[in-house]
Amino acid sequence: MNHKPMLLLALAAAPFLAIPSAVASSHREAPFITKNPKIDATDFYMFRSFESGREGFVTLIANYIPLQAPYGGPNYFAMDPDALYEIHIDNDGDAIEDITFQFRFTNALQDFQLPIGPLGNQKLNSIPIVQKGAISSSDASNLNVLESYSVKVVFGDRRTGMVNTVTDALTAVSAFRKPVDNIGNKTIADYATYAAGFVRDIRLPDDTIGRVFVGQRKDPFVVNLGEVFDLVNFVPLGDPAAQTDDLSDANVTSLILEVPIGFLAGADSVIGGWTTASMRQARVLNPAPRSAVENKVTVEGGAFVQVSRLGMPLVNELVIGIKDKDRFNASEPKDDATRFADYVTHPTLPALLEILFGGAGVQAPNLFPRTDLVSVFLTGITAVNQPIGVVGSEMLRLNTNTMPTAALLQNRLGVLGGDLAGFPNGRRPGDDVVDSALRVVMGVLLTTGEAPSGQLPFTDGAFVDQTFFDATFPYLKTPLPGSPN
Repeated sequence: MNHKPMLLLALAAAPFLAIPSAVASSHREAPFITKNPKIDATDFYMFRSFESGREGFVTLIANYIPLQAPYGGPNYFAMDPDALYEIHIDNDGDAIEDITFQFRFTNALQDFQLPIGPLGNQKLNSIPIVQKGAISSSDASNLNVLESYSVKVVFGDRRTGMVNTVTDALTAVSAFRKPVDNIGNKTIADYATYAAGFVRDIRLPDDTIGRVFVGQRKDPFVVNLGEVFDLVNFVPLGDPAAQTDDLSDANVTSLILEVPIGFLAGADSVIGGWTTASMRQARVLNPAPRSAVENKVTVEGGAFVQVSRLGMPLVNELVIGIKDKDRFNASEPKDDATRFADYVTHPTLPALLEILFGGAGVQAPNLFPRTDLVSVFLTGITAVNQPIGVVGSEMLRLNTNTMPTAALLQNRLGVLGGDLAGFPNGRRPGDDVVDSALRVVMGVLLTTGEAPSGQLPFTDGAFVDQTFFDATFPYLKTPLPGSPN
């Protein structure tokens, strides 16, 4: 079924809101975040679980640490124990968080040592790598660095609201182990089985049960990254699968929650979500790092300061001007209306594409302000995923009443392809958000007079289909091994 006519009617009826399509932290998109890759959010996903029998749940996925080379040892990609990672849910449309999931990490160095030298004159020296032998799902005794995390739920304001601790549903402990990254097949012979042992049932504050997994995964995002930023060095009207997916050899670190719909939804079935990362306000470099187990190079303190924000995909990369990228990452949805309006109402990307490909007949939309982008990115679409009484703001919005589409039946273009359970009604790992966003920005939802090139099949050529994700939790595929031998 083609839902474009319904979308056109919905957009025509939507009131204009002078606020931006400022869409989120992703893969080294802002100057400051390039200095701090451990807190760089790469992608955020929110969808009704499509695993058979789990349709009553919503899955939230916040990915961090971009462009992980699988062979990136010896330290690999541990999370930052001094940072605060959060997933926020707005369930009443007012652009303010109502539920926040907070993740904090702890690293413990075992400090394995070996006796070196002839008997009688040996010295114990610490080993230089994170493992001293093989690791399996039943035996982690050779792992030199143990990483764990905790999850808390905050109701109300993220800093002053009511804080609750999430526990393991079986053991009632509040500390969860995180699997080591996929070092290689000699260290971990069966990584899929090893990582599966870290999926845990969790008990939420209302005594309902959800699931959590935190660990390395294959990066599910698909994009022709290098050529996009080389002045779109490909034909943007070519066939999908004709170009390179530059993330095909990259891993990512994922924070994945599966939560009952009833725990997230309020009076309205539509929820909004975004993820943030924060650092301590003060950092002092230690000129003489302690040589003990902690080996702290910095001393950090003060209030947490937000430095990364991600809701919808791509726009902090491709819409927000460089001078405002860090400012956006530090902002909250409730302030979008007064800070970033011009970027969505008068976007520069369509004009750039016209400059680059005008000779091939590509023309930018001539409708200003761009009310179609306001509806898609800032309010949700009427009768699809717009909350009652919505306050325009950038976040991913999901109508929890929309039934999920089975993995094999999903359309990569989501709503544009007739699949109402896909982007921009939430986002699934199999949604090709690059192609969808390109077509929306170039005016697929406008009339031919308003967007002369709006019906062209814009694409970055990096194709995604059902082989790019799993049909069961945690949905993202096993990470690539650092050593495939």
